[in-house]
Amino acid sequence: MEAAVFAVSAVIAISGAAGVIASRNAVHSALSLIATLFAIAVLFIAQDAQFLAAVQVIVYAGAIVVVFLFVIMLLGVDRSEDLEEEPLRGQRPAALVAGIVIGAGLIAVVATGTITGAHGAGAAVRADMPNVEQLGRLLFTDYVFPFEVTSVLLVIAVVGAVLMARSRRVDQVDEDEPVLDLHAEDRADAVEEPA
Repeated sequence: MEAAVFAVSAVIAISGAAGVIASRNAVHSALSLIATLFAIAVLFIAQDAQFLAAVQVIVYAGAIVVVFLFVIMLLGVDRSEDLEEEPLRGQRPAALVAGIVIGAGLIAVVATGTITGAHGAGAAVRADMPNVEQLGRLLFTDYVFPFEVTSVLLVIAVVGAVLMARSRRVDQVDEDEPVLDLHAEDRADAVEEPA
């Protein structure tokens, strides 16, 4: 049964990941990402990590994908035809080289790695402490620096998105159109009454 759940979830996750890359519409790519994230959540449940599955669905499939969709709508990138011009010269060859290097590194790590003998996530979990408590203890003791760096990066990303939206709104003001600067008492006179 566990092998069947893994196989079905793996097929859905890989299909969703391929859909993210292959889709010409950015919204469809985001929906494919949701399918991938749900399949990974099923894999977490199969490994008896219910908290991580809930976080996967709530945070990633819920919040992060909504932020992706918000940025897609904010920037107005609807189709891949809008991205035919490369913003950076040599971006695609550099991405290809980086992908090959990362893939070769991943294959090298997997090929030379040692097998621990652990059977699933349950083998590494201490029986005397709940799963969530172990995760919290690790997160705020051994991994407190990466946790704080991640939070700072998220704050920087939010500030950057706000600044991008503000600068875009200022750029969209048409200089040919007159801007009405009315005081409160003049506003009532400027509004046309319906006929």
